[in-house]
Amino acid sequence: MRTGKIKFYIESKGYGFITDDETGKDIFVHATGVKAENLREGDSVSYVEEEGKKGKVAAQVAAL
Repeated sequence: MRTGKIKFYIESKGYGFITDDETGKDIFVHATGVKAENLREGDSVSYVEEEGKKGKVAAQVAAL
């Protein structure tokens, strides 16, 4: 599992980005990959990186 912080998440649209703690790179997150509720900017999360249709995406996103 990787860890990071929510850069932003637009709940009404169902997507956002996580900034990885180790690499500092941003990774896309879609609502279908989120286990947590009410993600907010700056929240710490754990996630698994998977290959999506347009590149890497975060899945199994859970609040820490």
